Amino acid sequence: MISLRPYQDAAIAAVYQHLAERDDHPCVVIPTGGGKGVIVGKICADVVERWNGRILVLTHVKELVDQNATQAGRFLSPLLVGVHSAGLKRRDIDHPVIVAGIQSVYQKACDLGRFDIVLIDEAHLIPPDGEGMYRTFLRDALVVNPRLRLVGLTATPFRLKDGPICAPDNLLNHVCYEVGVKELIRDGFLSPLISKAGKAKADTSSLHVRGGEFVADEVEHLMDADDLVRAACTEIAEQTRERRACLVFAAGVDHAGHVATALASATGCEVATIFGHTPDAERDRIIARFKQGALRYLVNVAVLTTGFDAPQVDCVALLRPTLSPGLYYQMVGRGFRLAPGKSDCLVLDFGGNVVRHGPVDALRVVARDDREGGAAPAKECPQCQAVIATGFACCPQCGYEFPPPERDQHDAQASSAGVLSGQVTTTEHVVRDVFYAVHQKRGAPPEAPKTLRVEYEVGLNQFHKEWICLEHVGYARGKAEAWWRARSNDPVPTNAFEACRMANAGALAPTTHITVRTVAGEDFPRITDYRLGPKPEPREPGDDREEPAFAIAGPASSIDDEPPF
Repeated sequence: MISLRPYQDAAIAAVYQHLAERDDHPCVVIPTGGGKGVIVGKICADVVERWNGRILVLTHVKELVDQNATQAGRFLSPLLVGVHSAGLKRRDIDHPVIVAGIQSVYQKACDLGRFDIVLIDEAHLIPPDGEGMYRTFLRDALVVNPRLRLVGLTATPFRLKDGPICAPDNLLNHVCYEVGVKELIRDGFLSPLISKAGKAKADTSSLHVRGGEFVADEVEHLMDADDLVRAACTEIAEQTRERRACLVFAAGVDHAGHVATALASATGCEVATIFGHTPDAERDRIIARFKQGALRYLVNVAVLTTGFDAPQVDCVALLRPTLSPGLYYQMVGRGFRLAPGKSDCLVLDFGGNVVRHGPVDALRVVARDDREGGAAPAKECPQCQAVIATGFACCPQCGYEFPPPERDQHDAQASSAGVLSGQVTTTEHVVRDVFYAVHQKRGAPPEAPKTLRVEYEVGLNQFHKEWICLEHVGYARGKAEAWWRARSNDPVPTNAFEACRMANAGALAPTTHITVRTVAGEDFPRITDYRLGPKPEPREPGDDREEPAFAIAGPASSIDDEPPF
């Protein structure tokens, strides 16, 4: 007896309830790695054994055909499960359960005969209109059985150009059950994801869009720059020393070859590549070695996104930008599965995808009519690297004015943005320099409390800020006093002007490192820890050292530059 997980049982019950109570066609949304194959197998068994019916399982790649047939064979006698797939060299047509590749059967609905249920795996591939293989097959299958019911399974219930796949006029009409990534990670059914910051930048603002996606040749040319490839591969090597299986998504064939060479040089390990034109036998041999642990790094180009089941993958490196939230999800989803000895999966995003699309468990579904004007759920300020909501025309932290939407800057480094909503990322930065200024809130009366604004430069045009509330009372003043005493032997100033003068005159210990905490889905990162140098000697009474002039940091834009607390 095969035991199902609670959400798998709930999904199957929701499908049956929908089919009993409604006349339209349901869809189940289960994250990648959540065990959709088990749901497929159990529904196949129920259709045949409980209702004496016949079911067809359709999908688009031979790996999924093989996986779904295997799952159905776990719940039924394998003699009841047929396969119709050119890639698997089988042409079964008479079994109660047929698992088929759509490319092999889309013109053979009459040959395959009557089905009661057609279950479509990876249902987001069904086009919303027009012809296409799925619609061609289903049109003929409905002639054979006008009462045929469709059931969809997908991890991403939307398409890049068309929005949600479920709608009254689509083949699938209603999401009857959905469970999210965060819930399955929380309950121990999926691997946690973590992300790390990178060291290089690429400007994708000059890329053009065709058919809703970046133009492929332009993307490859941009990402294949030698300095970016070397920087990315150096970082991958550094971050994966303790990782077992790293899957890399490249922007094109030439780029993949360049990455493989650079990565082999940086790691001293063998690096293999897989492309769409890789012969099946060679592809199967490379994948087998990767799954067995004989191969640690595997670079591919738009091949290993769906139907690729390698639970031991504990690092996914995205070396290509995409405008498709579904493709972004499918790439990251290769690391969702659990495996013995695997504690988490590291996501290294060199394509700005986490910032562009938001956390992978909170992808925004854009309605079809709104897709042209849809904005990304988050964006990064190119001046201070803050990850903020797209609604800001000016950065609320540094005042940077964003260019028009068609000139968005995208991050081509391994992003520090959280790949899951609510995910906490902490990163320690070396501090290059520190700047002090008096901050005055926009619109506040002259007598309103001011703050000491402290800016830490941690890279080329990269800053993190905090506001020290010396003129406030209560808890805020107490925090400011503790902050000052940790850095200075001089008395705590009573106001921001005095603090700014003293800080610029050398009264504070140097800050060598800061730790920054970022929570995916929140607007502002926070500085949570410091490494400080020695405190300077206290200033003697009558010390006549010249104090530099201080600045008043007023608001730099129409957005109020108020401290985020």
